[in-house]
Amino acid sequence: MKEDFLHYLWKFKKFDVLNLVTTDGQKVEILNCGTHNTQNSGPDFFNAKLQIGNQTWAGNVEIHLKSSDWYAHQHQKDLAYDNVILHVVWEDDVEVFRKDNTVIATLKLSDFASAEALKNYRKLLERQDYKWINCEKDLKSVSSFTVENWIERLYIERLQEKSIAIENALKNSKNDWEAVCFQLLAKNFGLNINGVAFFKMASIVPFSIIRKTNKVETLEALFYGLLNMIPKDDGDVYTIKLRQDFDYLQKKYQLDFHFEQVEYFRLRPPNFPTIRLSQLATLYANTPQIFMQLMEARSRGEIHKLLKVEVSNYWKTHFTFGKESKRSTKVLSSSFIDLLIINTIVPLKFHYKKLKGDLDLEDCLSLLKELPKEQNSIIQSFNVIRPKIAISALESQALLHLKPNYCDKNRCLQCEIGLSLLKKKV
Repeated sequence: MKEDFLHYLWKFKKFDVLNLVTTDGQKVEILNCGTHNTQNSGPDFFNAKLQIGNQTWAGNVEIHLKSSDWYAHQHQKDLAYDNVILHVVWEDDVEVFRKDNTVIATLKLSDFASAEALKNYRKLLERQDYKWINCEKDLKSVSSFTVENWIERLYIERLQEKSIAIENALKNSKNDWEAVCFQLLAKNFGLNINGVAFFKMASIVPFSIIRKTNKVETLEALFYGLLNMIPKDDGDVYTIKLRQDFDYLQKKYQLDFHFEQVEYFRLRPPNFPTIRLSQLATLYANTPQIFMQLMEARSRGEIHKLLKVEVSNYWKTHFTFGKESKRSTKVLSSSFIDLLIINTIVPLKFHYKKLKGDLDLEDCLSLLKELPKEQNSIIQSFNVIRPKIAISALESQALLHLKPNYCDKNRCLQCEIGLSLLKKKV
């Protein structure tokens, strides 16, 4: 038994509301169960209104598994709990007093709880036969309406989480949206392996340099140099020129930096940091103020047209410095641009429009619906449990948020799918 289940019982009145009495025999009538406090501190339900005996009370309700938890949590010393009018518990093992030594009325909920709710709770959260998530045997039975609405809310929650990183980047760049866009694009050009290194590089370089530079080779020298990727030997003509250009840029702009090691291990050659940085340099040499164009783009096709860039001439015949390979243009693939849309462009658009007071959620959602679902073990497992639960990037992003933030933490009582199963008729 978990305390949040008692919160669920109280919030949705899953008990015999007509025959409630306190542990000392006073009749209880719920006029208003209060507002659920989902923060970390303070009573569990604010502004409740109850009739206890012959008196009407307005105040807060605190819920515990045991009465003695009141003292275990030191509530008797906290003024925030002085306005508690009812202590709702599963097990009554001790009398509870406020700070001024007045007794708090106690309701032992286990005497009145719905047998149906208890059975569903145990089936969902106390079963030992599930393999991956608690509801895997019952997810198919949940209505499409519930699942689809919850998925949209989960995705918005994911966007709000990503807004925190964007807000921090904005503060560090003095609200320069173009600079933040560059930093986040750089991070996602680096993928999981080199994303941190690329982001640090993009955060170190003053964006004013990027803004006024329209030569791919200059940006390549800057990016490779800041990441300590330019070979120190003589090398070929291109490498020598890069080294000279970076030395000049470093002295001119007095660049202070710390090397962040890039990785090649486990990367396919098209994802080598050399190739991704050349593509990033090409993008910014050709369209240095791309942020507003991305914000105004309303379809996948428009964004693909903006981001369909290739490498510079040297990298058409190389994957690494000094080693020639078969000639290829190495254009950003459609699947890679889709990842940029998912991880950079839509979160940026969401936060930018929200701050402007011009947020159109459907604009963000429709863009994700245009993209194919991501392919990984989490999405595959959900699709096995409930076929076609993920058909686009909108669903796959939501499910990637659901699994670690709800399923893995047994937060079924904060999940609309879990709640619908608890309310199910036995």
